Formats: sequence, structure tokens, C-alpha cells
Amino acid sequence: MRISVIGCGYLGAVHAVCMADIGHDVVGLDVDDLRVASLAAGVAPFHEPGLPEMLSRNVAAGRLRFTTDATLIADADLHFIAVGTPQLEGQLGADMRYVSAALDTVLAHAEDRPADRPAVVVGKSTVPVGTAQALAERIAADGNNLILAWNPEFLREGYAVDDTLHPDRIVYGLPVDIPAGTAARKLLDECYAPQVAAGTPVVVANYATAELVKVAANSFLATKISFINSMAELCDATGGDVTRLAEAIGYDDRIGAKFLQAGIGFGGGCLPKDIRAFMARAQELGVDEALTFLREVDAINLRRRHHAVQLAESAVGGSLEGRNIAVLGITFKPDTDDLRDSPALDIADQLLGRGAHVVVVDPAAGAELRRRRPDLDVADTVTEAVTGADVVMVLTPWKEYVELDPAALLSLVATPTIIDGRNVLDPHRWHDAGWNYHGMGRGVSTW
Repeated sequence: MRISVIGCGYLGAVHAVCMADIGHDVVGLDVDDLRVASLAAGVAPFHEPGLPEMLSRNVAAGRLRFTTDATLIADADLHFIAVGTPQLEGQLGADMRYVSAALDTVLAHAEDRPADRPAVVVGKSTVPVGTAQALAERIAADGNNLILAWNPEFLREGYAVDDTLHPDRIVYGLPVDIPAGTAARKLLDECYAPQVAAGTPVVVANYATAELVKVAANSFLATKISFINSMAELCDATGGDVTRLAEAIGYDDRIGAKFLQAGIGFGGGCLPKDIRAFMARAQELGVDEALTFLREVDAINLRRRHHAVQLAESAVGGSLEGRNIAVLGITFKPDTDDLRDSPALDIADQLLGRGAHVVVVDPAAGAELRRRRPDLDVADTVTEAVTGADVVMVLTPWKEYVELDPAALLSLVATPTIIDGRNVLDPHRWHDAGWNYHGMGRGVSTW
């Protein structure tokens, strides 16, 4: 198939590469000259396991092109809109200008097609419910032979390639007009033929339901994370161990163990802004009481960052002024270089604000952090970061930090104090090696 992908940031670039890899002819369109040049040269502009090899292979094979020239998308069968919907400055709602501009581009450049061979505009961006219907009305008013469908993405950074090629479900939001919906589904089924043939469940719904799926899923996950973090607060107050608590309730198949990892909370470019936009949209619809619980979910999440700073403050006797703090991991999660709404970066900033000298190390984001934050001391190695540290904080659970040898680091630090912001270290191993271990809601236990 001939496919265009409008917006070649994280979502769009991954989608374009994966669609080319399953055999489609793909054009990625973006307004960022540097990003387009990098992708066109077969070089991924961000860290995502498995993507660089797949990108260079498909660019070399001629199945994948990247451009700033919108005329090159004209003959596409499917136009995927994959632009960002960031949080509005000073507001909870989503900034929809990029989605609107993407549709403008499609309407201006999509070729006229025969009635029996329409093209489909496919929304993948996370948008407030009601957006798809408004876009469909714009398409209808324009008079092009285009159909709108909504096909939300469910990518996990660090696993995005596999999530695209082997998704756990595919959702189609289709128009209520049966012939149009049937035509759109036919093209989407052809696009995702390998996934459909492999038995991936396909959920067909109307626009509103498809839009709600993504924000509902993210809100549920955020709620589950904040729930276990609220239990961590109780464990800190009572001497309980939240890791054992999570293990015990996770065996209940009505609850499940996933996303019951207490720590410094969630971040990234999706969960925080999506739950806030969901609340904003509910208020616009007059049903804001339905989502008031998300305000506490958000508040608990932000509170965990402050708690980590308080742990560091307590560990050094009450004042961080002039103290050396080593921060291991600065991205919002491992296997990505994404710094958007990173709890680790927020904590580093709070430490700086309290007068600490902060040294940061990260296996993927070091260069970007140096460029964006010259006020931060960025080390190249863990050894460099922890040397002379009064407190070492593990804030992103990269494998190399989880597997650190506490005995090997002991002689490097000024004070052997470790704060496990993700509850991924073995407290007994670190304690036995001579460290003062502090977890997030992990009471002292002999078991």
C-alpha cells in the first residue's frame, strides 16, 4: 500500500518504519528539517531499541522516504496523522493545533480519487473525545473523497517496534455511515494484514469509543501506579514493605501484578498530559465529577518526587546545602532517551533548588542533557558520578544500575547512602555491603 505518515516524532517515525518493514511504500512528512534529514539518512533521532537497524534497512531498500515536501503524500491510500498533542501552557487541556494543521496538509495535497477507491485519513494521535467527529465534518465539507478513521496507538517506549508489529489489540474507530466504514476497514485490514493474520484482536467501534480507549487505558494505568504509591506512603508510616504488599495483592487475578511497582511515580510524554487532558475534556462536557479521582492520582504522583527529595534531605541530616548527590538515570524510564516530564529530572531540579551539587549519569540521555541543561553536571560513567557522593539515588531503573555491585562502589563515595527510587535493588545485598539503604515504602524486614 501507499502510506503517508504526517508527523515523524516518536510515534510517527516508529509507525512509518514498521509499516515499511512489513512491505508498504511509506512517506514520512515533517516540518523539522533536521529530523527529516536524520531519518532520511537512516539515522534515528531518538533512542529506541531495534529501530535504527530497521530504519536504515528500509530507507536503503527504497520502501521508506522522509520529506518536508507535502506534495509527495498526494497518492497515499492511507494518511496517518501522528503529530503531538502536548499539554497547553498553563492549562490541563491538549494543544490540538498540530492535529488541525496535519489535516489541513492532507486536504490540501491528497489527490482526487475515484468514488470506488477512497483514501482514508487515520488518526493515531491521542486526542480529546469529540475531535474525530469534528475532523470528519471538516473532511466532508471539503468535498474530497476521503474517509476518517481513528486508530489509537498503544506504544510503550523501549518496546515500540514490537508493540507496532505485534500489538495486543488493534482498534478501529469508524464512521457510522456503513459504506464509508466498510471501505475504511477494508483498507485498514489490508494495512495491518500481518497482524490480523496472526490473530491480533481487532476492536471495531465508533469515533468516540476509539478516542476514549487510549485515554481510558492510560488513566487506568496511572491510577494503578498511584494506588501502589499511596500504599508506599502508608508503609513508610507503619513499617510495612510495599514490595511484599504488591506481591501479595498481585497474585489476585482480579488485580494482577503489572504496574504495582512503587517508586517515584510515572512521567513521560503520555500518561501525565493525557490524564490532565481527560479531566479537562470531562469538564467541558459537564461530567467532570466522573474523573475527579484523577486529580488525586496526579497529586499522588507528584508527591512521590517530593518524597524522594525528603529522603535525601533526611539522609544527610536535614540540609542539602553543599551536599554531593549522584543521580543514576535521568530519563522517565529505561530504554529511552525521553526526558519529557521525567520524575528523575524533576527530582534533580528540586535537589539543585535546595543547594545540592548534583551529578547526573544516564546511558542514553547524557548528550541531550548537556545540550539542554548546562547547569547540570553530567558524568560519563557511574564511577565518575558517585565519586565523593554523600547520597546516591537510583531514579531510572536501567539494567546496569539495577545490577551494580555495592561493594565495588563503597570506596568511591563520601557516605555510603543509597536511595532506591524505583525499588529495584536488593536491600539486603546493599545493607550487607555496608550501605545505608532507603527504598520507597520498604520497611526494614528480615524476610
